[in-house]
Amino acid sequence: MSESEIEDDIPSAAECDRRCQSFADITGTDTALAMFYLQDRNWNVEASVNAFFEDQDVTDHDKGTKRGGTDVTESGGSSKQIKIEEQINDPEPKRIRLLSWNIDGLDKPSAEKRTVEICNIIKKENPHAILLQEVTNDTLPILQQNCPSYKIIPGGSIEYFTAIMLKNDYVKFSVKEIQPFRNSVMMRNLMIVQCQIKGVPFTLMTSHLESTKEYGGERKQQLKQCFEAVKAAPANQNVIFGGDLNMRDKELKEVGGIPSGVCDVWEATGSRKECLYTWDMMRNTNLVFDKYKPRCRFDRLYLRHSNPSTIKPVYFELIGLEKVKSCGKFPSDHWGLLSHYDINKT
Repeated sequence: MSESEIEDDIPSAAECDRRCQSFADITGTDTALAMFYLQDRNWNVEASVNAFFEDQDVTDHDKGTKRGGTDVTESGGSSKQIKIEEQINDPEPKRIRLLSWNIDGLDKPSAEKRTVEICNIIKKENPHAILLQEVTNDTLPILQQNCPSYKIIPGGSIEYFTAIMLKNDYVKFSVKEIQPFRNSVMMRNLMIVQCQIKGVPFTLMTSHLESTKEYGGERKQQLKQCFEAVKAAPANQNVIFGGDLNMRDKELKEVGGIPSGVCDVWEATGSRKECLYTWDMMRNTNLVFDKYKPRCRFDRLYLRHSNPSTIKPVYFELIGLEKVKSCGKFPSDHWGLLSHYDINKT
């Protein structure tokens, strides 16, 4: 092959950067090492990642150690492919749990103590994936320090932002995308992560839509964009979209309602009245209102099944319902939404 033909096969600089970052995210290394592997394998991410773990296998074998979480298995002779190791001690091999929570990192006087308690709750409930809103540069390190069994993927870095957490031993991360909201005045966007949870393909999406009644028009445009992204996701993947959507039922109707083929997880699991209000100032005393105590279902979760369907939503509950003793506040002014799914893949 001539030098000109080789150069024609090299992706654009932007695409090379994207593939380097993808390699680094999957392997937990850096883009410098990624370039070393990718350049020798015609910029094929899968081949490069497999080669990296093959090299690690040799190193680990020589040291008499075994890697946890990621397993490299034989497939067709000497070729290998990455998969998440089956968890022998998994008490619920067919169950997936997903948590969505606005953790109110902006309430700074109590943010540290509340975030530590949120980490304690996460470790107790053990969700496989977590959609977070109102993470800050102060609370992100607390999450990283106290939840080492999770890969934490931030959706921003300025003032406050979303983040997605993936349980290392059960989830294989693939790619991250950020879709900006062009007219947001509150730095809001849509965060998208593709992954596999216990071998089941997922597209996870989270957002913190524009706040307050006066920004209802922009919020509806943002919701439309999110629903379009849900519909556009690959058909073989389950799509879960949720977060602090600041949703009013009237606004949902005005954008045409929930798209065909998409369900509200709260409704799909029985519409339990005790889980209706996710921002409930009658029960949650973190915020003080003079005249009245509003109760709203600002936080929601939506599911678009894969084709064929591989999961079934079975339970929906609120968490974070007890005050943190060290500061006398609830973990957040929002309740967390913990949803449970059964894998029905044969």
